[in-house]
Amino acid sequence: MNGRFQISMHIMTLLCTAGNDVLSSDYIAGSVNINPVLIRKELSNLIKHKLVASKEGKSGGYTLSKPAAQISVADVYHAVQVNPVLGKARNTPNPKCPIGKEINKHLNQLNNEVDQMIIKKLGKQSIAAFTKLFD
Repeated sequence: MNGRFQISMHIMTLLCTAGNDVLSSDYIAGSVNINPVLIRKELSNLIKHKLVASKEGKSGGYTLSKPAAQISVADVYHAVQVNPVLGKARNTPNPKCPIGKEINKHLNQLNNEVDQMIIKKLGKQSIAAFTKLFD
């Protein structure tokens, strides 16, 4: 996993604390301490997954698309997950080897089990509950 989950959680937590106020990508970038272009990329992804809404215009910005209590940390995880949690080998094992011919099947099963455990754990906490950690 790359840093996208951490960045997206930072964004979601900021938006939760803002309530109904809209936040600009520049403001969010200042809090995360990264380039606003990267923030806008993550915001675009969160919008695509219906976790964030945007408002156009001079007083525009970003808000949560629904109440924070209705968004789980697992929802954010799903939005940013691009690779298997345990990684994936780029090579193709030797199909003539007794281990090589079956290793990917068993590793994929293990990865799916780990991923389901992570989703189960993250699904138990909402963005609202996570944000309360900062009170």
